[in-house]
Amino acid sequence: METHNIPTRRELFTGFFGIGIIGFGGVLPLVHHMLVLRKGWLTDAEFTELLGLGQILPGPNVVNLSVAVGGRFHGASGALLAFSGLLLAPFCIAMLLVSLYQQYRGLPALQQVLAGLAPVATGLIFGMGLRLAARLERSSWCIALAVATFVAIGLLHWPLLPLLLVMVPLAVTLAWHLQKEPT
Repeated sequence: METHNIPTRRELFTGFFGIGIIGFGGVLPLVHHMLVLRKGWLTDAEFTELLGLGQILPGPNVVNLSVAVGGRFHGASGALLAFSGLLLAPFCIAMLLVSLYQQYRGLPALQQVLAGLAPVATGLIFGMGLRLAARLERSSWCIALAVATFVAIGLLHWPLLPLLLVMVPLAVTLAWHLQKEPT
């Protein structure tokens, strides 16, 4: 494990709680910033590895990532604290927003605000993806798999699960075989 700092249980909870408060929805770029850039708990490679794990498990990626990070540092208690920290504030905020939305859902201004949030979230995720891609291995097979996956999902609109069932084993097998080859 190449981490620079090992968080305490309290730091895990408060770090993820802070993300939950300021980043309601679309928090992946904020989690990356906290874990890698600000706190130094993970390297970019470790973040990418744990994010990949979170993406293949059922459930929201960031929630899975919080459990993996918490578990990595403090086992089951760390996983529970990171998970609880991440979801406590959004849960309370969601309950408040649901009651407010029920009262004011017909207002045109509210509809315009909601329509404006989607491109902002898309931009944040795209920016984080570019930052992570800049640090990844640039072998021809990695690029080919990334392009093929993008074309299949983004352009051809193939279903995600069957595509993942093919691409993940293919990528793992290629990485394993190419890693064993002498350089």
